[in-house]
Amino acid sequence: MRDEPLVLGIETSCDETGVGIVRGHTLLANTIASSVEEHARFGGVVPEVASRAHLEAMAPTVERALQQAGLSFTDIDAVAVTAGPGLAGALLVGVAAAKAYALGLGVPLYGVNHLAAHVAVDQLEHGALPKPCIAMLVSGGHSSLLLVPDVAREVVSLGSTVDDAAGEAFDKVARVLGLPFPGGPHIDRVAREGSGTAVSFPRGKLDDGTLDFSFSGLKTAVARWVEAREKAGETIHVPDVAASFQEAVVDVLTRKALQACKQYGVQDLLIGGGVAANSRLRALAQERCEAAGVRVRVPRPGLCTDNGAMVAALGSDLVAAGVTASLLDIPADSSMPITTVHV
Repeated sequence: MRDEPLVLGIETSCDETGVGIVRGHTLLANTIASSVEEHARFGGVVPEVASRAHLEAMAPTVERALQQAGLSFTDIDAVAVTAGPGLAGALLVGVAAAKAYALGLGVPLYGVNHLAAHVAVDQLEHGALPKPCIAMLVSGGHSSLLLVPDVAREVVSLGSTVDDAAGEAFDKVARVLGLPFPGGPHIDRVAREGSGTAVSFPRGKLDDGTLDFSFSGLKTAVARWVEAREKAGETIHVPDVAASFQEAVVDVLTRKALQACKQYGVQDLLIGGGVAANSRLRALAQERCEAAGVRVRVPRPGLCTDNGAMVAALGSDLVAAGVTASLLDIPADSSMPITTVHV
C-alpha cells in the first residue's frame, strides 16, 4: 500500500448515498445521491424508502466518484464504510456494498463510526486535527460533545441530548411554521428576515452544570406559542418565530461547547454535523470563541452534511495509524456508541 493510500468511503446511514475518495487528507471526489425529495411528503425520513434508494443509487454514485477523481477501481487501496450508528436498513446497504467492493478488489475494509467521521472530515479542509480537541456534533439524529485525543483511536463522550437532537427540533419546528422538510435550511433562510429576540423561548439545561442538551421542551414551547396566537386570531410573523427559535438553539450549543473547552482545558473546538451548516451557529460560534480565546474549526457546509468524503477521511486516518482492518463479517450497528471509532 502507498504511503498515502487512496481510500474509497461509503456513507448510507440516513437518506444520503455518499461516496468519497481521498488520498491522505486530500479530497479527490465527493459524490452524493439524495433521496430527500422522496421523504419530503412524509415530513421525515422513511427507513424503507431510504434503504431502497441507497440500493438503487450505490453503483452509479461510486462510478461518478471514480470519474470525478479520474481513477479506476484498480487504483483503490482501501474501502471505508459507515457501520453505525444510523438507520439499520440503510446501513446494511452500505456495509454490504463495501464488503463486496473490498473483497472484489482485494483491499482492506474499515467499518467506521458515523459520528467520528464527522470529526475527521474537517481535516480535508483545515489539515490535521489538534490533539486533543473538543468536538460538538449537531445533526438530525445527534447532539453530542466529545473530547477527541486522537480521532483514529480514542473519542470520549462528554455529553449528549437527553431527548430531541438539535436537527430534529429544527425539522419539527419547521413543520409547525409551515416550512418544508428538511427544516434546517429553511429556518436558517427565513430567520434572516426576522429578529432573534422577538420571542423569548426557553434554553433547556443551559445552567444545569452538565454538558448534556435538551431541545424537546423548546420545540414544544414554540408549538404552544404558535397554537395560542392562532387561537387568538393573531397573525404569526414566521421569520421572527424562526429566528427566535434558532437563537435559542445556537445559544445553548455555543455556551455548552465553550463550557466543555474550559472544563477540560482545551483551546480548540471543532463543530460538525448537518446543523453546523447553519449560518447563525457558525457566526455565533466564531464570535464567542474569539472572545474566549478558543480556536474554532467548522468545515464548509458541503462537508457538514452526511457525505462519503468524511468516511474516507476517517478510513485514511485508520490506515495511517496502522489500525487493523475490519473483518468481512462486520455487522451494521444502528446504535453504535461514539466511543467505538472502528469495528
